[in-house]
Amino acid sequence: MSRNLFLVGIDVDSMGGSQRVLHTLAQGFAERGHSVELVGIRPSPEPHTYVTDQAYRHTTLYRSPAAASWQAASLAERFHPVRLREARAGRLERQRAREAMARRLAEVPEGCVVIGSPWAAVWLESVGRPRGIKAVGQYHESFLQACNSPNLELILRHYPELEKAVFLSEPDAAEFRRRKLPNVAVMPNPLPFRPAAPAPLDTRRIGAVGRLDPVKRPDRLVEAFAAVCADHHPGWELHFFGDGPLEEELQAQAGRLGVGERVRFRGTVRDMAAAYRELSVVALTSEREGRPMVLAEAAAAGVPCVSFDLSGGVRELVAHGRTGTLVPPGDTSAFTAALRELVEDGRLRERYGWAGREHVAPLALSAVLDRWEALFEEIDR
Repeated sequence: MSRNLFLVGIDVDSMGGSQRVLHTLAQGFAERGHSVELVGIRPSPEPHTYVTDQAYRHTTLYRSPAAASWQAASLAERFHPVRLREARAGRLERQRAREAMARRLAEVPEGCVVIGSPWAAVWLESVGRPRGIKAVGQYHESFLQACNSPNLELILRHYPELEKAVFLSEPDAAEFRRRKLPNVAVMPNPLPFRPAAPAPLDTRRIGAVGRLDPVKRPDRLVEAFAAVCADHHPGWELHFFGDGPLEEELQAQAGRLGVGERVRFRGTVRDMAAAYRELSVVALTSEREGRPMVLAEAAAAGVPCVSFDLSGGVRELVAHGRTGTLVPPGDTSAFTAALRELVEDGRLRERYGWAGREHVAPLALSAVLDRWEALFEEIDR
């Protein structure tokens, strides 16, 4: 059965896991014969191309990225004619964007809106939904992350009005059920690729995938790499895939620790499936994560992972002692020891890699699309 589907996010084109998921789902739904439109509320200041031959319609509502937050220092500044004109222009642009979204929803007799974040749900509430349009709200982070941000309140306030609220793991879904959210379901993110053969694991490269932001704590990985490899494993390198504000700081740290020439900053990479094949180990050192796609993608490529045990989603993706190694959050000594074990034991890397591919097979795009279509049928009944 073909459906009219709208996938909506605040910014759907920046480099990020949730953005990749929306594009992957949009392409997958479209290739199954659904009429699909991916809607970005705001344009990205640094757009990334996820799908080169898009089978779905791709729309952006606002004409410019969100302006930096600003507060007037005085009444005179607040009511300066320039500021008043900017405020009026902002209101007109917001109204124009809302009307454009309302027109698109009104053009179809029935369909479903997949809402990519709580903030997108707040924005769409001001647009309204025609009677024939159902809505599913996603949350791409963990329950713990929701508790440490405004997202928990937003979800509990706005998601009960939707047909379904979907979360990435059963432990996270259970926490939201305990908060009396009535419409909870579990929906994992799909793998954007599954290589035909596993990575060879002989490159002696440790990889980290994601923006070089403070919450990702890449400094921990530089420190662990230096502790393991500076003196005893001179052939190994550390590769960072992703841009961010910490690059210069990390370069300086690597230099101080004597591994400056062996830490590579690869920036944004278009073909991540090929990038994973370059790696022998993938490492995750974040402060917090929900269900990070890097762990699923690495496992699909047959690359073993070492990570802090940050959430139920992480534990679902890495089976400790079978597909990779998890250590207590923030325990950098345990992380360093786990990284050393994988560097020194090629047979362990190979065993973890093969088991990882099998472990994440249910996250293949076709299997996840089947689950989405079953969800659509459920909310249609």
